[in-house]
Amino acid sequence: MRLRLPLRRTVFFLAALAVALIVLLPLRVAIGWFDLGGRGLAAREAEGSLWLGKLREAQFGPVALGDVDARLNVLPLFLGRARLSLSRDEASGGRFSGAITVTRHSFGLDDLDGQLRTGALFAPLPVATLDLDDVTVHFDNDMCESAEGEVRAGLAGDVGGIMLPSGLRGNVRCAEGALLLPLIGQSGLEQVNIRISASGRWRADLVVRPTDPAAIERLTAAGFAPGPGGYVRRIDGSF
Repeated sequence: MRLRLPLRRTVFFLAALAVALIVLLPLRVAIGWFDLGGRGLAAREAEGSLWLGKLREAQFGPVALGDVDARLNVLPLFLGRARLSLSRDEASGGRFSGAITVTRHSFGLDDLDGQLRTGALFAPLPVATLDLDDVTVHFDNDMCESAEGEVRAGLAGDVGGIMLPSGLRGNVRCAEGALLLPLIGQSGLEQVNIRISASGRWRADLVVRPTDPAAIERLTAAGFAPGPGGYVRRIDGSF
């Protein structure tokens, strides 16, 4: 004996089944689908569904994010973009929130707020932390297309025996296809310009404006040379 369902009811059941499968789709599968791993997102474990999940020991590139809640936003999908929102509360290692957005030819980091511990990421430049305030960066075909927001860098140490201020800050922007962090100390005598490309290569120009001859001798001995705005030392690296 055959059971025949009206066409409308059949369509409804098929649509309901499709929605249920999507809603229950594991977060780890969604990360693979949208190639978020290829954009630098990694985790020891992905739990839950793509609408309400958690990434254990997550990291973006070499920067550790810890355990973060993760969910895929619906509306950007209709515009051809996959946007994964990430958040971490104070108890899980300090407040952090933001999103990773990817398309076929571009990716971006949106509305980043909170602190990142960079460790030896920029070594020998002694940047220990980056505090982000509403930072958004978009790359299109591996070129920095737009960037905004403030970054405060916490420094702990010296470069070639030259002590730098413990705190530098500046507003991010794009420059020559790279993301530029122009960080300046409170006195205005020290500046660090960090350029980061989509490939993960970075370049830091340390600029110090000495106020006495003895400081010039120390800077020269530490590898600084006269340049635009003061004495400059360049450091190159990659993530």
